[in-house]
Amino acid sequence: MKFRFLLWALGLLMARASRKKPAFQQQLADKALVFQLQTLDGKVARHFIVKDQRISSQSGVYPEPAFAIAFKDAAYGFATLQAKNKQLAFMTGIQDKSIQIKGNPALVMWFQGLMKYLKPRKKKA
Repeated sequence: MKFRFLLWALGLLMARASRKKPAFQQQLADKALVFQLQTLDGKVARHFIVKDQRISSQSGVYPEPAFAIAFKDAAYGFATLQAKNKQLAFMTGIQDKSIQIKGNPALVMWFQGLMKYLKPRKKKA
């Protein structure tokens, strides 16, 4: 349940960033694709639609995503996406086959680059 909620919240954050953050919109320029985050069994899945410099998301499996990141289970997916060092968590998961990438690996790198724009703003002292 936590993983499903996290994917929903991620979709919300990306949709908001695609409307309000010019630097984020710049990363979406010339992109029209669908990507997906899911569990290996496909029971928990959310796909994200990139179109016209905007991102929207829907629950469920998309038939032909440009890339999909599949986690061995929902608990592992939640832990990986919440890890302090996400890059290390992803690399470790890929090496031990707990995370599988389907589709274009270059787009996965692009997606990971998008994540830096979703960090919360630091409050001014």
